[in-house]
Amino acid sequence: MPRARSKKQDDWQTAALYENGSGCLSLYSLSILSVLLITCLITALALNTPISTAAASPSNLVSTSTTISPIFTREIQYWAKDITRWSNASALDPNLVATIMQIESCGNPSVSSSAGAMGLFQVMPFHFHFGENPFNPETNALRGLGYLARSLQTANGDARLALAGYNGGIGVISRYEWTWQAETKRYVYYGLPIYEDALRGKTSSPMLDEWYRKYGAGLCRKAGQQLGINP
Repeated sequence: MPRARSKKQDDWQTAALYENGSGCLSLYSLSILSVLLITCLITALALNTPISTAAASPSNLVSTSTTISPIFTREIQYWAKDITRWSNASALDPNLVATIMQIESCGNPSVSSSAGAMGLFQVMPFHFHFGENPFNPETNALRGLGYLARSLQTANGDARLALAGYNGGIGVISRYEWTWQAETKRYVYYGLPIYEDALRGKTSSPMLDEWYRKYGAGLCRKAGQQLGINP
């Protein structure tokens, strides 16, 4: 945690059909012209009506889940009931919240980063109020998920951009992707496919497995020790 082609439609013109040498429209020509005009108007309206792509966009999939997917590691499953409760309180999808926790801390409430981020959702110090304990799971969830909700709202419900905003700051949402930091690009590279696999009801996630091998094994091992669930 912090740490937008325009296309112009063609101009349509219709020419009147005149009787040869008369300079006026005959009744027959008027009938044909009326049909042509109506046809052109319908065509123009169709061309200028935008086609909604939200339903086809994985980033905008709507979840009706009431708990988290089984794809997440056991350290995240440990927090399943809390994740559901926190998500409901923040009007967020539990699987999106679980994705954030997976990548941020693997469920370790005591972890901190070299940048100063703390707790389950790796919340930066300036998000907390005076006197709050950043490592308290309830407080950490309140501040972290509040920021995630703001990020998702700024991204107009686009989970991909919301993930980028959570990691790189909400300001990156309106910027070109090539300006994003490498860490934010990597965060979205892993986070979105993991979230999509959870939404689609899969029982495993190749991208989560890749993240675990490359970045998560040590993080999750420490989380397991902290939670007392190591084998």
